[in-house]
Amino acid sequence: MKYPLTDIRHNPTGFETLIGLYAKYASSKFTKIEVDMGHTTWFDADMCAPFGAILYCLGAQGNRISLTQIRPDVERILTKNGFLTHYGRAALRDTYGTTIPYQRFDVKDDRYFAAYVENKFVRRMEMPKMSAALTKRFRESVFEIFSNAVLHSQTTLGIFSCGQFFPKRNTLDFSVADLGIGIRRNVKEHTGLVLSPDEAIDWATQGRNTTKRGPIPGGLGLKLLSDFVSKNGGRIQIVSDAGYWTLEKGKVDHFPLSAEFPGTVVTVEINTADKQSYSLSSELTESDIF
Repeated sequence: MKYPLTDIRHNPTGFETLIGLYAKYASSKFTKIEVDMGHTTWFDADMCAPFGAILYCLGAQGNRISLTQIRPDVERILTKNGFLTHYGRAALRDTYGTTIPYQRFDVKDDRYFAAYVENKFVRRMEMPKMSAALTKRFRESVFEIFSNAVLHSQTTLGIFSCGQFFPKRNTLDFSVADLGIGIRRNVKEHTGLVLSPDEAIDWATQGRNTTKRGPIPGGLGLKLLSDFVSKNGGRIQIVSDAGYWTLEKGKVDHFPLSAEFPGTVVTVEINTADKQSYSLSSELTESDIF
């Protein structure tokens, strides 16, 4: 069975393509699945997180996955970040250091994910300047995406992450994907609210809304990240179930997709052309104000 893959960008069209792949083979077992990438002329490398999650999910059902007809430019990108090493390709050195390597983490790999975020994302030279206190909070907020994937998604298949610095776009993108129950079902199970997939994402991203119980802070852990990217000129994108949500330039947009992604994907995009320095409001002194 062959599935023709077109260009994959971190936008609704790119997700629709990946969702179509999953929808076609979701019920397949012990089948040889060939993903034909002969017409894939571009692949945003951070999209390896949801792509890898889908392929892993299909593989867990006993299917044999092969990626064929990969164009040289795309193959170079997906080999540098380590993605294609999972599909029989040899590793290729990332000479210019633009990749955040593709990795799969088990749900108990919190320490390894924390080190990965610190060394591969937060410490990158392209990141805007932040105070030590804000850097710590930023790191914790990214780590909370992983924690929520473990606590909320109920995934047993792991968590997938990847990123890419795009020098010509002046953007640094970092994506985390899980193969869990999705935000809509989680909201319904814990609150009784019956929402559409995109409405559920919108509800969950509101700072005061939570499906957690007890003294642990709620929401998706995106409040600080949302505030930061709004000031930085970056973007946050969330896909869960058949819902798509994005925050860009302080504006929220959300709408339904044509089919379901088998979990949740969160992408944080940093504007690397931003030369401002950032700190927490609690760090401001009188000299900063006047």
